[in-house]
Amino acid sequence: MSDILRKLVEHIPVPKMVKIRQTFDDTILEDPLGELSQQLRASSGMGAVKAGQKVAVAVGSRGISRINELTKTVIDELKSIGAEPFIVPCMGSHGGATAEGQTEVLAHLGIDEARMGCPVRSSMEVALLDRLPNGLPIYCDKITVDEADAIVVINRIKPHTAFRGEIESGLLKMISIGLGKQKGAEACHQLGFKYMAENVPAMARIMLEKLPIVFGVAVVENAFDQICRVEVLGPDIMEAREKELLVEAKSRLPQILFKEFDVLVMDYIGKNISGDGADPNITGRYPTPYAHGGPEVNKMVVLDLTPESKGNANGVGTADFTTQRLVDKTDWPGTYANGLTSTVCAPTKQATTLANDRDAIKAAVKTCNILDYTTCRLVRIKDTLHLGVIEISESMLEEAKANDRIEILEGPYEWQFDEEGFLAK
Repeated sequence: MSDILRKLVEHIPVPKMVKIRQTFDDTILEDPLGELSQQLRASSGMGAVKAGQKVAVAVGSRGISRINELTKTVIDELKSIGAEPFIVPCMGSHGGATAEGQTEVLAHLGIDEARMGCPVRSSMEVALLDRLPNGLPIYCDKITVDEADAIVVINRIKPHTAFRGEIESGLLKMISIGLGKQKGAEACHQLGFKYMAENVPAMARIMLEKLPIVFGVAVVENAFDQICRVEVLGPDIMEAREKELLVEAKSRLPQILFKEFDVLVMDYIGKNISGDGADPNITGRYPTPYAHGGPEVNKMVVLDLTPESKGNANGVGTADFTTQRLVDKTDWPGTYANGLTSTVCAPTKQATTLANDRDAIKAAVKTCNILDYTTCRLVRIKDTLHLGVIEISESMLEEAKANDRIEILEGPYEWQFDEEGFLAK
């Protein structure tokens, strides 16, 4: 079959490429760990924790900048006042919706018992806390409910990939969906993303009332995936402040500085990059009709899967083409579990699969609906977290030169594929 597909695309040219640097606001917090320590020591939330109390520190699966160091800082500060912290994987259905899988996801992010100096308590068992007026059940990790005297949540504030609202992806989502484990995530998603902007904060408000959540650590990143703000938020101000931080996070979101092009090539997708494998806010490919923004792209190619994703290829279905390498790395049951939980199954489908990078890219060029393939407007990025240095095709060079936020670094040049048809990354 691969020979047939290869013959169909072998005559398609791959355009010459140019390496460019895109310029974004690079404001950075010089000492985020020191800032976090200082805020923790001054917070009323830390003051509410007593020596000898068990504290659940809820940590998710996202590739947040320095998440292992941020978590260790919280752990160390809690231990310094005599508390007994333990880590709870806080990630809905990620990690294949298994306790072992979620522990492994955290370990891939540098968060395990040895490095953190405290236990990791992973279970998919939940307790029913309450119900929303619309009937949706509200769940929480049973270990946390039964054993924690206090709860801390850590998360990045950013735009969601599938809905819009005053609260999107942040501490309240971490509470309502992450702490709810697979059953909680499933419940919050049950009525669909059309109502997520209402259900996420509604569930979180009840959980904040019923659980001993003493504070959350909110992180905002700049366009280069670096921490530019960290704040310790008590439960009384968490929702109001998260709304403000989301406005800032949206203003700092990186982007591809071209409004439309024919083909987007991504080296990697993965759950550590985005819940959707690749952030639709960057690609313009959304899994639902309830979010919008980003460039207009005709065809999208995904070449590989990050090891940190542990085989979860959620998002590959939003691409048009992928490689056999990615398909072979995919844990399909774990990926499908993501769709069954979120109720959005298109992103977990297998994209049209070619043998290698070269064939997948040629297939995208072939199908991008232009008369002259040599004029293809093609963009290549590493992933949606790294958009500083990217590649564009030669046909986009003049437009790039006219943009004062773009610096031309190298090219035009031809891509070099190895003997098996793969690009160097």
